[in-house]
Amino acid sequence: MDTWVRPIRRGWVVRGEVPGPDVDEFAEPDAVVAALAAPGAALDTLLAVQHPARTPAALARGLDLPAALPSARAALARIRARHYRSMAGFVAPYRIEGLDGTAVGVLCLVDVRELTAGGSHVRHTEDVYPHVVAERAAVLSGLGCATSAALLVPSSGGEALTEVVSEVCAGLGLPDVSTVDQSGRRHELWAVPSGTVQGRLLHAAAAADLLVADGNHRVAAAAQTGSLLALVTAGPQLRIGAIHRVLTGTGLSSSALADAWRAVGLDVAPATSSTPPDRPGSAVVLARPANLRVTLPPADELTIDHAVVEHLLFARALGLDLDGPHVHPLPAGRPAPPGADAVVQLAPVAFETVLKVHAAGLRMPRKATYFTPKPRGGLVLAEI
Repeated sequence: MDTWVRPIRRGWVVRGEVPGPDVDEFAEPDAVVAALAAPGAALDTLLAVQHPARTPAALARGLDLPAALPSARAALARIRARHYRSMAGFVAPYRIEGLDGTAVGVLCLVDVRELTAGGSHVRHTEDVYPHVVAERAAVLSGLGCATSAALLVPSSGGEALTEVVSEVCAGLGLPDVSTVDQSGRRHELWAVPSGTVQGRLLHAAAAADLLVADGNHRVAAAAQTGSLLALVTAGPQLRIGAIHRVLTGTGLSSSALADAWRAVGLDVAPATSSTPPDRPGSAVVLARPANLRVTLPPADELTIDHAVVEHLLFARALGLDLDGPHVHPLPAGRPAPPGADAVVQLAPVAFETVLKVHAAGLRMPRKATYFTPKPRGGLVLAEI
């Protein structure tokens, strides 16, 4: 068996509930800062460990990330001692059930050392923000421990993986961990030591190359250490939700936006509904004083709306730096930040499109897909 999918050599399984807020529910730095400012949120929680320079204490002292990491390591040691049990050489078959789908898979370590050399079994599906990767890599290296898992999907043959994991879960009895997240999804996992069952799970997880469904930045950061904590799953009910774009700090009204977009040849009209589009080719823009519908130029099936919006509507028409402070991703269902100038709503990307982009040797635009259901951060920690 190829050993690029491996057991967790040394890890920790939560004994009860994960301490603090759900670590993977906060993407933007401002949201992390606000969450950590809540009473008790920064006191020995995994969210504070993952973002040590954004805690109230670190901000008050003006600490940068390297200066804040020693206290994060100490906090992580206390968290593991109080809330986790140590285990060695295990994998965890994992089951998620919720209104947004069902997924079963294998929580394990995946070798990503050849990620940038083109010979890896793990393939990025989206471009990444270099500054986010650098920060995540610094935290991962500084802690020596992964606290949340990326979501990887087989490029082919996923039905066989689902069948194996479902059969194993059915025969293992009560799970070692069972918890419900804030969205109502139930997460269950079993810690499986070395042996025939573990070998069967690892063989199924390594049967095909893997695409990054969620966690492209985590994967890129893990490439510097070589090992990635990942949930390998094919669903069977994985869904891709929309990720919109938010404009902040531009001061632009809907009329100014419409004028700029018409100037580059786009068809812009008043929106008759605030509902996001359900198919590619247009954007519904929530702005003041009136909402807009923008018809995007015709494109082939490998051209993703998010790329058109960023490069044509934002960079060319508005002169915005895509890596600057004015453009932000926003997963569907989450509120826009206070004072947002506009929310550019886009249709979800079909999984078939993701596979076609991958098959063509291309990548999706950054933050274009939002896969659910995802593993919950903090249920298993892995030494890296």
